[in-house]
Parts: sequence; C-alpha cells; structure tokens
Amino acid sequence: MTRPHLTGHLLLATPQLREPTFRRAVILLLDHGDEGAMGVVLNRPLQVRVDAVLPDWQAHTTAPGVLFQGGPVGLDSALGLVSVPGDGPEPAGVRRFCGALGLVDLDAPPLSVAFDVCGLRVFAGYAGWSPGQLEAEIADGAWYVVESEPRDPFSADPTLLWPQVLRRQRSDLAYVATYPDDPTQN
Repeated sequence: MTRPHLTGHLLLATPQLREPTFRRAVILLLDHGDEGAMGVVLNRPLQVRVDAVLPDWQAHTTAPGVLFQGGPVGLDSALGLVSVPGDGPEPAGVRRFCGALGLVDLDAPPLSVAFDVCGLRVFAGYAGWSPGQLEAEIADGAWYVVESEPRDPFSADPTLLWPQVLRRQRSDLAYVATYPDDPTQN
C-alpha cells in the first residue's frame, strides 16, 4: 500500500492532543517518507531574539525576529526556513523542499542568501517521527492533515495560526477553530 507523501503539508493538533509540547500545534512537514517524518512547529515563538544564537542572521529574519521552538528534538540545533520567490534555480545555500519553501544553510554568509529569499524563520529543534509513527498518530486522531499556504510559516501572528488555518478549511473542520481551550467551560 502506498502512503501519501505529506512533505509540505500542515499537521494541526486535534483538540484531543492535550500533551503540552504539541497542544494546538501547527507543524509544517519538511520531510515525509519511508524513513519517517520531520517537521517544525510554526506557532511556538520564543522570547529569544535570533541574534542571541545567530547574530549575523537577525537583520534578515521575518518579524517578530525571534527563535521558534521547532519541536522537542535537537533543541541545541537550528533550522532556517525560507521562502524563495519565482521558479528560478535555488539560491546558494538553500535547498527547496516544497514549492517556494526551502531550508537555508545557516552556516552560509547571510548576505549570500538574503537577497534571494523573501522570508526567514529560525527554529530551535524539530519534531520527528520514526517510520510509521506519524501515520499511526494520524489514524488515532491526534492530527488533522491540511494543505499549507506559502504565508503560513511566516505568519505575522504565529500564536493565532491554529485557529486561522482551521477557519480557512472548506469542510466541517472549520468549526474546530471555535473549540474552547477548556471544554469543561463550554
């Protein structure tokens, strides 16, 4: 049986997923295949400016210019997510993974990349799944899988991304955006 290729899709935590690390998380899948899956949480900005760990990149980051907690794995590493306009070749130091979205080599000189991209977010850590684990979690109802839009990783207010992505769905899934934080208070 062929599994769907979900690279570039969003995972939205269902209301039943109450574990604090992923509660109401919006995850962009950077890779999904037979070896497992990897993504970054788009809606967990930290109170740490990018220049605290990557001073040369601060001037090139998309507002709010802070690090994001990309997930619970590899918190001592950083991933740079960029948007590359047009259909031309990849800029030096960038590897596209889905449409205009790419990963940037944060060891590259920022000025060699900055003029060829139109968005940059830096994530500390990532979310990862072993082979079959993500598919099992989806089947168990932990995640909604939806199409991403190019602006999602660079949202002006990432803390509102979960309800915004749900509201734009053209199905009953849009109603989940109104699900209360505490259903006992409903």
